[in-house]
Amino acid sequence: MNHFFSNIDWFDIWMATLDTLMMLGGSIIFTVLLGLPLGVLLFLTGPKQMYEQKGFYAALSLVVNVLRSLPFIILLIVMIPFTLMITGTSLGVAGAIPPLVAGATPFFARLVETALREVDKGIIEATQAMGASTQQIIFSALLPEARPGIIAAITVTAITLVSYTAMAGVVGAGGLGDLAIRYGYQRFQTDVMVVTVVLLLILVQILQSLGDRLVVHYSRK
Repeated sequence: MNHFFSNIDWFDIWMATLDTLMMLGGSIIFTVLLGLPLGVLLFLTGPKQMYEQKGFYAALSLVVNVLRSLPFIILLIVMIPFTLMITGTSLGVAGAIPPLVAGATPFFARLVETALREVDKGIIEATQAMGASTQQIIFSALLPEARPGIIAAITVTAITLVSYTAMAGVVGAGGLGDLAIRYGYQRFQTDVMVVTVVLLLILVQILQSLGDRLVVHYSRK
């Protein structure tokens, strides 16, 4: 067993894990901050909704779909000039967060839109009948009723971001993915590859378990 793990530097593993967690934490925060209002906007302007705008919805939906369909590894490369402009670097944790956010935000926005569509229209109509403003409808009816679905959407997006952070290692973003590519793949150190994969699997399992618990907690019995 010791011979199998002969290439493992546990300090490097620890630092790579921290980098992955920082990339995940930073990107999920910005993804939620940007994707939640985008998802609400998609819902409100969508077909048969309160502020239906067919032209606007079609244009916004097209942009979201294009960004969603773009492979993340391509997005990483395409966004290098933009990333350099706003962070000053395209490497490391700071260089990975902008493309992570750009790749995950449209995905999360679509999930939010789907969660909002699951809200009973009777609740929205009742809120409107009481003379509630758009802001009150959104924050007092839509978002609270869709909370379990939104939490599930955050969970799915966070797990997707874990895989994105691994891919970001291709362009030197750091983290477990970078470690797996530089040592596990390029130097044929199988033990490093195994450890990084196991750690990523554990992280995904923790995120899924936490998300499931929160969904159950906030779901109505």
